[in-house]
This record gives sequence, C-alpha cells and structure tokens, in this order.
Amino acid sequence: MKFSSYFPIWNKLTSAQQLLEKNAVFRKIEKGTVVHNGSVHCTGLLLVGSGQLRAYILSEDGREITLYRLFERDMCLFSAACMMNSIQFEITIEAEKDTELWIIPADIYKKLMAESAAVANYTNEIMASRFSDVMWLMEQVLWKSFDKRLAEFLLTEAELEATTTLKITHETIGRHLGNPREVVTRMLRYFQNEGLVKLSRGTIEIKDKKKLQAMIIMKKRL
Repeated sequence: MKFSSYFPIWNKLTSAQQLLEKNAVFRKIEKGTVVHNGSVHCTGLLLVGSGQLRAYILSEDGREITLYRLFERDMCLFSAACMMNSIQFEITIEAEKDTELWIIPADIYKKLMAESAAVANYTNEIMASRFSDVMWLMEQVLWKSFDKRLAEFLLTEAELEATTTLKITHETIGRHLGNPREVVTRMLRYFQNEGLVKLSRGTIEIKDKKKLQAMIIMKKRL
C-alpha cells in the first residue's frame, strides 16, 4: 500500500512529496479500536487507505452520536485539533472495520498548508465538507422524526454492506443516532409489525426496502 496512491492531491505537490512520505506513519487498526480520543489534543491527521472509521461525539451522560464516517482516501482533520485553534469540541474516532491508515503529524501538515496553495485549498474543502455533514446531522436530529431517521440509517447500512441482512445490535444503532437502545427497539418492533424488517438476535433483516423508502419520501412531503 503506497502513500502516494492514496493522498488525493499528490500530483499537485512538488517538494512536499518527500516530506509527506518520510513523516507519514502507516498503521493497521483492528475493528473497535479508538484511534483518536476527544481528550487527546493532537493525534495527527488520519488518511484512510482501507477500512472504515466512525467519528462521533459523547454527551455528558455517555450518549454517542455519529457525526460522519471515513472511507478509503478520506482524511480526518479533527484528529489534529492542535493546528486549528478555532475548533473547540472534542471528537472520538473509532475503527468500524479493520482499517489501514496513515497518520500525518500536525506540524508537518501545517507547514505544508502554509507553503502550498494546493494543500490549503484541499484542506478548506475537507473542512467545508465535514461541517456540511455536521449541519446535516443537526437538521436530522432537530427536525426529522425518529422513524424516518431509522429508516434512512437502515437503508444506508444496507448499501454500505451490500446486504439486506445487517449484523448490528439495537445498542449500536442507538450510538449512531444518539438515542437510547429502548427507543430503537420500540421503533424496530413497529417496523417488524409493519413487515418492513425481521428481527433476530444481533441481526436485522430488511424485508421491504420499497416501503422503507416510501416512508422517507412520505415524511418529506408532510
């Protein structure tokens, strides 16, 4: 796995290429590993080679809510909060699957941003994209009903995993959506009674994709 093949604007860099390759640290991360903890000031920037990461925030009472996910060739800036003085919230990043990634030291990347317009522009694009993700999430939580949010989550998971049989617990769904497990369970049972899903221990099988999609569309029209 070659770093240059995964850094999105590699061809726009010149002298910076050698500096990045020399300082980026390659790591293999097992599923479930916390890569960056909110209390840690600066892990460094994370560039995903393969696998899947989840970025989330934690409330004072211990509830989680997923902000966004990171896939192949995605880069996380918020794990390097030390180079962004205006970013004050704590974020945790966890491997959802076995993941291979590079950690780019924040001081090295900050130096590149100052010297390269291409790096600075790319960084601004990432920042804008991530804040769009967060604003979308706020809209979902504040204005969308939970049945719609859950239906969208199940359909997204089915697309990501390329299967209609999801090996996921109600507690895990609750962590993604920021709701207690009991709330998730009640809504999934309602979905089951309506013939949308079939529930078994640790598994949710989507039985009627079209009805789930119709539920989302109908809610949008209300």
